Amino acid sequence: MSDNSRAAGAAAVTVVLWASAFVAIRSAGGHFSPGALALGRLLVASLALGVMWLISGDGWPPRAAWPGIIGSGVLWFGLYMITLNWGEREVDAGTAAMVVTIGPVLIALLGGWLLREGFPRRLGAGMAVSLAGAIVVGISESGGGRSSVLGVVLCVVAAVCYAAGVVFQKPALGHASAVQVTTFGCFAGTVACLPFTGQLVSQLGSAPAGATLNVVYLGLFPTMLGFTTWAYALARTTSGRMGATTYAVPGLVVLMSWLILGQVPRWLTIAGGALCLAGVAVSRTRSARRATPAAPVAAAAESQPR
Repeated sequence: MSDNSRAAGAAAVTVVLWASAFVAIRSAGGHFSPGALALGRLLVASLALGVMWLISGDGWPPRAAWPGIIGSGVLWFGLYMITLNWGEREVDAGTAAMVVTIGPVLIALLGGWLLREGFPRRLGAGMAVSLAGAIVVGISESGGGRSSVLGVVLCVVAAVCYAAGVVFQKPALGHASAVQVTTFGCFAGTVACLPFTGQLVSQLGSAPAGATLNVVYLGLFPTMLGFTTWAYALARTTSGRMGATTYAVPGLVVLMSWLILGQVPRWLTIAGGALCLAGVAVSRTRSARRATPAAPVAAAAESQPR
């Protein structure tokens, strides 16, 4: 099997696992505060990833990888999870997923600027369309009061943290393996969330078993497995293209939320989410004849041992 095929398979696994995370967060969020939920999830993932790292024998990441590992750990594993958890206390899982979908547009923008992956001609148009979609979602959720609008805003902040985390992670993968980058990024996020230890301990005592199992699930599958398969695939393509693989997440989340939680977003919210997706699609559309400048970090990733 070629590297491209393995990367595509890893990306598909990531999409399904991350879609399930939105539903699990919504379910557990009624019993755990945003910070406590993030810390519990990261502690479980850190333990599992630590075992995986020891078994892999990869050793410590080289010095050049640490800035990207710490940056992605704090922004993506830490701040992203906290703001998303908070946002999902105010809006349903499907709405949150649709708003976070603007992340790939931001990844394309930051990747083109900071990683020299090139700027698709339609990036500006795609950003405008996605922004319009986020505004439509906000208008739709305004009927639920200030808390719903706050939830949309928090999901936008989560999307920004997600995009920035990916851009930090990409250069690190040019120097370290997917297991190293994911493991130590998770460790960094866990350290950033340690101030919520008291909340987690207190809430674990009162939370039902189902909510606690959701925290364990989030740590083992969307975090430990999902982030590792993501990093494996990201090392073999550009950050913009990897961001585009998350197109399917909102649709899966809406379906899972309906089947598991009995929640379906408003029709206007779905329309806004469709605009967000359309904006991402427009931003990633390129001329077949147009060559994309190769990023130095992408070249480094291609040369690393498989």
